[in-house]
Amino acid sequence: MEPVYRPVIHAAKTLFFLQGARLRITGEEHVPRVGGAVMAINHTSYLDFMYAGLPAWPHRRYVRFMAKKSIFAHRVSGPLMRGMHHIPVDRHQGGQAFKDAVRALKDGEIVGVFPEATMSRSFELKEFKPGAVKMAQVAGVPVLPVTIWGGQRVWTKDLPKRMGRANIPISITVGEPLEIGRRENVEEATARVKAAMQAQLDAQQAAYPTLSGDELRYVPARLGGTAPTPEQSHEADASDMQRTRDKFTG
Repeated sequence: MEPVYRPVIHAAKTLFFLQGARLRITGEEHVPRVGGAVMAINHTSYLDFMYAGLPAWPHRRYVRFMAKKSIFAHRVSGPLMRGMHHIPVDRHQGGQAFKDAVRALKDGEIVGVFPEATMSRSFELKEFKPGAVKMAQVAGVPVLPVTIWGGQRVWTKDLPKRMGRANIPISITVGEPLEIGRRENVEEATARVKAAMQAQLDAQQAAYPTLSGDELRYVPARLGGTAPTPEQSHEADASDMQRTRDKFTG
C-alpha cells in the first residue's frame, strides 16, 4: 500500500488534466514489472519528477527519487517526501544517499536519478555524474534511460512558469533497459547511458511541434532557438554555486 504516494499521483494527473497537458508516453513497456532499476532522467523542468513517474504507474510501480536534503526539511514537502519513501541527498556527504539508494534497488525498488545533478538551462544534456551507473553496478540492476521534452515550457529556471491551462505537448520516452557489467568501466558505461538518452532526445525534438516567436526561448541554440548555449548555461550555474557559497560563508 502507498497511502501517501497514490493520492499524490492522482493529484498530479489532475493537475496535468487542468493544464491541458498533451502527454505522449512511449516505451512504458520497458519499465520492469518487478525488481530494481535505476531510472536515469534528463532535467529541464521543475516538474520532471512528476513526468518521469508516469510510465511506471500503469504497472503500479513507484519511483523513489533522489532529491536534495533541504526538500525533506520543508514543513510541507518534507512529510510528503518521506511518506513517498524518496531518498534525501546531502550534496556535501553523498555516501549515505548512495547506500540508501543501493539498498532500495536491492529491495526491488525503482530509483529515479538526474545524472546531470542540476537543471539544464540550455535544454541540452549536461555532463553526467557517474552515480547512477555506479548504483546500478553495485546493486546488479539495469539503467532505464528516460528523456522528457516539452516540460521546460511549463516551468524551468529563469523563465515564467505556466501552471495554468497552456495545452503544452509533453513527450516522455523510456528506452530499453541498459545492463551495466560488474567489471565495466564506469566512465564508459556512463557515456553509453548518455548516448542512449541523447538519441532518444534527438528523436523527441525532431517529432515535436515547431515553435516560433517567444517560444524559441525553450529551444536549444543548436536547433535555432534562443535558449542559452551550454557555455552560457555553465557560467550561470557557476554563478549560482558561488552565490550559495557566499550565503553560507558570508
